[in-house]
Amino acid sequence: MANVRVERTDDGGFRATNARGAEVRIGGGDEDGVFTPVELLLAAVGGCNIVTVEPLTAQRNKRLVRLAMTVQAEKVEQSKLGPVTVTYDVELPSEDARSVFEAVAERVHEKYCTVSRSLQEGTEVRLELP
Repeated sequence: MANVRVERTDDGGFRATNARGAEVRIGGGDEDGVFTPVELLLAAVGGCNIVTVEPLTAQRNKRLVRLAMTVQAEKVEQSKLGPVTVTYDVELPSEDARSVFEAVAERVHEKYCTVSRSLQEGTEVRLELP
C-alpha cells in the first residue's frame, strides 16, 4: 500500500512526506518554491511513465541519450482538469531505437503506469473523517 502524510507546517505552509523520509512542499500557485496539488498530480503521471520507460528501453539495449517529458493539463472547470497530455522529449541512441522506444512508451501508457491508468479508469477517492 502506498501512503503519504500531508500536513500544515509550523510556518503555515504544507508538506507531504513518505515513510522513506522524502518531502515535497505544497502551496498555492502564487508561492515560490512549492508545488501546487495539480502540479504534483502531473508530476506523478510523468514520474510514473518515465521511471517505467527508462529501465525497459535500457533492458533492450536502447537506452535513450536524453529522456524527459512535459506533462500538462488545463482546468475545464474550477475544480476539474481536462485531458492530461504527456509529451516526450528524447534523443535516441540510433534510428533503430525509435520503434523500441515508441512500443515501450505506448505499452507503459496503456498497461503499466499505475497513475495514468488510475486517472483514466476513474479510481474512487474515499473520505474518512475522525
